[in-house]
Amino acid sequence: MPSALSTDLYELTMAAGHYGAGTHSRATFELSVRSLPRNRGYLVAAGIEPALVYLEGLGFTEADIEYLRQIPQLRRAPAGFFDDYLPGFRFSGDVWAVAEGEPVFPNEPLLRVTAPLIEGQIVETALLSTVLFQTSVASRASRMVRAAAGRPVFEFGARRAHGAEAGALAGRAAFIGGCSGTSDVEAGLAFGLPLAGTMAHSWIMSHDSEQEAFIRFIDMYGDRTVLLIDTYDSERAVDRIAAAGLAPFGVRLDSGDLLAESRAIRARLDAAGLPGTRIFASGDLDERRIAELVGHGAPIDIFGVGTALSTSSDAPALGGVYKLVEVDRDGLVQPVLKLSRGKGTYPGPKQVWRVADRGAVTHDVLARDREPPPGQGRALLSLVMRRGRRLRPGPPMQEIRDHALRAVEVLPAGVVRLDEPTVYRVVVSDGLVRLTEDLRLRMHAVAG
Repeated sequence: MPSALSTDLYELTMAAGHYGAGTHSRATFELSVRSLPRNRGYLVAAGIEPALVYLEGLGFTEADIEYLRQIPQLRRAPAGFFDDYLPGFRFSGDVWAVAEGEPVFPNEPLLRVTAPLIEGQIVETALLSTVLFQTSVASRASRMVRAAAGRPVFEFGARRAHGAEAGALAGRAAFIGGCSGTSDVEAGLAFGLPLAGTMAHSWIMSHDSEQEAFIRFIDMYGDRTVLLIDTYDSERAVDRIAAAGLAPFGVRLDSGDLLAESRAIRARLDAAGLPGTRIFASGDLDERRIAELVGHGAPIDIFGVGTALSTSSDAPALGGVYKLVEVDRDGLVQPVLKLSRGKGTYPGPKQVWRVADRGAVTHDVLARDREPPPGQGRALLSLVMRRGRRLRPGPPMQEIRDHALRAVEVLPAGVVRLDEPTVYRVVVSDGLVRLTEDLRLRMHAVAG
């Protein structure tokens, strides 16, 4: 998990500045995504539960504080900031969040923090990195799972992830997005995920013969074994499997023309009396390649995806923001907004209502948090943390995954297609529009 130092320096310089000014007012921040990556029609929220765990355990150690004293930019900070404030620092705020696995769209808050201003500021960096990375991976996984049309997809990308921690978190996020499991053992332990793995080419190459390598592996691991068959020649490898009387659960192809290879291997397995042996395909796959293989009728039963998932290679960074939307000034709670061109925000705490018609989702309504619900709308944000403590444990991972699969399935068909998706309709409520315009006019009057 990130530590209290998992933050940008300016969060701490601002915190020390607020402390020195005696600012102890409460404020509300919201985390959202400004826009969708190209060719993406939706996102799948993930990383919420790890973010709450981070908030609940947050604190500065003596070593952390001693290090901060030495930073040149903080040397003029009040002594009490280091001696009194940071040693007792704990997150004491309230958090509202969408459920993990929920589809989300631009400008909709995934997470809302109401806390003393200093606390809300310090946690910005860690919350953004935790939620946005996992949301990016879960969203890509959802596209791949849909492209596979019911065939299992496993996440195999730990070795290509941007660090071991990212590899484990990518496994978690991919499972939320609909993957059937991960190859990352740490993710399996930490999050209770199903694990999958076969063998590497080095296993084959370290034996005197391919057949010996197959026999030794299946003798050890039995009828659930998946044998890698493309180290030398995949069709001849099937002949060796049959000649040895082996009946593996599956064989894996990791290179070459997967459409032609899978057809040839399926025919050879069937001819050898192995119709129940599955074909597992991996090797530089993504959602478009999977969709192409499925569309051409490739007899592939299971897909393994690495780099494209663990790095979300087509959109490795989401344009997410964590913005102040409300602040208590001298006992008066005031909504605030940002007017920067292209980076403007809506003011005040907000709720998102998802509206459906006969079970099919039609649109969302972005509204002020105290506005009445729009007809049959379902509120997406709920209170998950009060005074720095979670209200309940996070749901089991399988439950989160099931929710994501169901929630994506009822989105409009055009929104979830792979290429040139339609834009999902997010309506801004009349109350939020009026508040925004009133604040704009007031701020322009003050500036003018």
